Amino acid sequence: MATVNPTKHLTNLDEWRRLGEAAIFPPESRVELINGEILDMAPIGFYHAGHLKRINKLFTRLVPDNIIISVQDPLQLGDFSEPEPDFILLKPNDDFYSSRHPNADDVLLLIEVADTSLKFDQNQKLHLYALHNIPEYWLLNLNDSSLEVYRKPNGDVYAEKTTLRAGDTLTLSQLPEITVRISDIL
Repeated sequence: MATVNPTKHLTNLDEWRRLGEAAIFPPESRVELINGEILDMAPIGFYHAGHLKRINKLFTRLVPDNIIISVQDPLQLGDFSEPEPDFILLKPNDDFYSSRHPNADDVLLLIEVADTSLKFDQNQKLHLYALHNIPEYWLLNLNDSSLEVYRKPNGDVYAEKTTLRAGDTLTLSQLPEITVRISDIL
């Protein structure tokens, strides 16, 4: 008897958006398109949500008025990926990205908050963000009470990784006038 392996049905952004317009997924569903695969994402718990609110409040005070803050909105990465990162600082855009989703060239800083999704964010998402040249990726590791900072994308990895804790500070690579105390987001 022959072995039958399951077939993956990959999709692209055009099909993905048509599925959304057809309301294939319920409004409360948490799905992302990553490398052509539609993936169910874990529900957001209160601990994760609280840290995201803390990040949002902090950056709302710190960034210049022309920088756009994006929270859990789509980011177009090529033709086969449209993740919804927890937090992004975006370059200025006159229509606030209402005529298109931002892409990698628009990103100044991308942050994922991770507890249950930690391994996925340290692997698949890290590789995706590096491959698309996201200049600075922060992974707020709630399991380890640390901030993993990835800079200098090189292929599908980052050449620089730094792990910071509550007593540390960090200056943004794309906005060097902004320094963050890590304790303010942990």
